[in-house]
Amino acid sequence: MSLVQVTDLSVEFGDLRAVDGLSFSLAQGAAVALVGESGSGKSTVASALLGLHRGTGARVGGSIEVAGVDVQEASDDELRRLRGAKAAMVFQDPLSSLDPYYAIGDQIAEVYRVHTRVSRRAARARAVEVLDRVGIPDAQRRSRSRPHEFSGGMRQRALIAMALACEPDLLIADEPTTALDVTVQAQILDLLHTLREETGMGLLLVTHDVGVAAESVDDVLVMRHGRVVEHGAIADVLGAPVQPYTRELLAAVPRVDAPRAAAAAGSEAAPGSEASESVVLEATGLRREFGRGKRAFTAVDDVSLAIRRGETLGVVGESGSGKTTLGRMLVGLLEPTAGEVRYEGHARVGVRPAVQMVFQDPVSSLNPRRSVGESIADPLRARGERDEKQIRGRVTELLERVGLEGAHYDRYPHEFSGGQRQRVGIARALAADPRVIVCDEPVSALDVTTQAQVVALLGELQRELGLALVFIAHDLAVVRQVSDRVAVMRRGRIVESGPADEVYDNPRDPYTKQLLAAVPALDPQVAARRRAERRELAAA
Repeated sequence: MSLVQVTDLSVEFGDLRAVDGLSFSLAQGAAVALVGESGSGKSTVASALLGLHRGTGARVGGSIEVAGVDVQEASDDELRRLRGAKAAMVFQDPLSSLDPYYAIGDQIAEVYRVHTRVSRRAARARAVEVLDRVGIPDAQRRSRSRPHEFSGGMRQRALIAMALACEPDLLIADEPTTALDVTVQAQILDLLHTLREETGMGLLLVTHDVGVAAESVDDVLVMRHGRVVEHGAIADVLGAPVQPYTRELLAAVPRVDAPRAAAAAGSEAAPGSEASESVVLEATGLRREFGRGKRAFTAVDDVSLAIRRGETLGVVGESGSGKTTLGRMLVGLLEPTAGEVRYEGHARVGVRPAVQMVFQDPVSSLNPRRSVGESIADPLRARGERDEKQIRGRVTELLERVGLEGAHYDRYPHEFSGGQRQRVGIARALAADPRVIVCDEPVSALDVTTQAQVVALLGELQRELGLALVFIAHDLAVVRQVSDRVAVMRRGRIVESGPADEVYDNPRDPYTKQLLAAVPALDPQVAARRRAERRELAAA
């Protein structure tokens, strides 16, 4: 008997059919991935397995059976018993899934008590037990911490611990590693694999990252526009994809062993050209501290670097390595505690139009109450433009330049997809006619095809406008794809830097080697070997 049996599933929201005729099964102890772009219907399927569309107005058709429960016919009480006890879900964003006011241990204990009716003391003990099981150090003490006191990776571990509290037969993980750096991502994927081995639970993994699927599952369903376009063993689908869409999806995946995209295309901005020899932005001895006295924390410590006209400098490192703080100092959004930033040989004071930033999260960097056109127009008005007709004309040009429509001027951020919002952010940066753009994790939350489109757009703009780019990211494969030179950061310092090919092909620093070893492999056999190597290192 299958743990999950889905037959001819359809989900409709108004006139939109988000899932159309999907069927698959999942055996006890097996792992299946749903892979596809944003909007392909993956998360809609995951929610349907737990009956989460009930009461939302969505129309759900077909048959869904999970752990012996007919989800379509089950009563509300039966669904409540299913959720958590027999099937549990780990959502993409742990901050929105955890209550910021309550300790992590209390939240896990509450879930356990709902399903088992044990004492508070027993529930607290269970919370500490599962936190320890998912690798939270000093679980007894950290169980009293609140979500904001945990790193992103630890919050995701806490969500997994919450899901495991009642020992479910099925774990549904919806994009569990999105926006995590590669080493933490590897730890979470290794944890899921180990838990499957130890408990025999089934795993349904929802992801847009084909590499993550290769690391984690036995079978994969490739989804597009609500339908399954290819289904099979992970090694077969990734090794010899049958459908054109699957091949397109794989081709869009950045690879850590591939040459720089611009260099492969004969970029004018390749190192050694005359343009790349002219330093446009330079940082010397940058240091930034937060807090005072005993609470002082040094986020960036004695960093020096130079960015040449027309080149891309990639900055990589784990969360907390100081990448974003460095980028904000280069732009002028943060003043350094020590050291200086020089633009074209002159000390930079405050924010300069010539150095702009594209932020990681376009949702939080765009005002939801203003049209995107007005947001893009801000830099034009800030430098003295007053003719509204000319301003609108220039914004229209910029929208079209980044692949949007001039008619989008009056639309609001919520009316755009993630990739489109990032294009709006790029257009806003271009409005100031910059010489340098600092991109802070500009593609971290995008699916691989949208990611490839944004990266291609940045490369095109760079070649046409002679821009220098600082590309900050935790995704080493993307950084290699776009960068002429790379700086590797750890704990506020640059531990290794040089030409991208040199750093990637012959890393010197152990930390750089560790980062590269954590990059997901598209070959399941290679992924299994690396997982075994990481396990041996952890046990040593």
